[in-house]
Amino acid sequence: MTYGITFNGKHSWNDFGLRITDREIGFPSKEKIKVKVPFSNVEYDFSELYGSQTYTDRELKYSFKVIEKTGLNVKERINLTKSILANWFMSSHGKQKLYDDAIPGYYFLAEVEGDMSFQENWDTGVLTATFNAYPFMICDHPEGYDIWDEFNFELDISQQVQFVVNGSLQVTLINPGVPDVIPNITTTSAMTILKDGITYNVPAGESQSSDFALHSGENTLNISGNGSISFLFYKELI
Repeated sequence: MTYGITFNGKHSWNDFGLRITDREIGFPSKEKIKVKVPFSNVEYDFSELYGSQTYTDRELKYSFKVIEKTGLNVKERINLTKSILANWFMSSHGKQKLYDDAIPGYYFLAEVEGDMSFQENWDTGVLTATFNAYPFMICDHPEGYDIWDEFNFELDISQQVQFVVNGSLQVTLINPGVPDVIPNITTTSAMTILKDGITYNVPAGESQSSDFALHSGENTLNISGNGSISFLFYKELI
């Protein structure tokens, strides 16, 4: 298998015959908000004042070997290939899904904002594209997707995300990722959810609210109502 990336509807190897010569998967940084007390060594960290730590975008850098096999007009053709590839990377509208074959089961949300280079050597060249990406890689499958052949025993958690409520029910949902995630909730009737001392009203049908988030780790929910309820959310890792 020749590893490549899938981005903007095309695969680097399958569609262009590009072999990755170098890859750099950068890490996001924590956005720290610190205030030092004047005339002292005391420093306060307000980075999680509103509930969770925020992170900067991450950088993904890929270099590809470009080879022009034909001997006719090779100089023109290598530059034509260069233009085709530049348009492939730059024609996305905002951040798009980027799949790296070497990281199965996850994708990045990324965009080339302009940082590209091409080192030419007559009939060959190396094209380097730098992507600006969302801080976390996102799992392809939602939580509760327990297909045995695709289960990763080091990263995945087997858990129930669909429940039947008859009056009241206490459940625990685990967010195995790093950041808070906002689940999509589907219910057959209106219900209320008590979480961390706050009551949330959930309408019948499908809903999502930025006010209701699952923190990293265990989340205990006390659900009141009658009917079925399900939570759709995806793991996000650094």
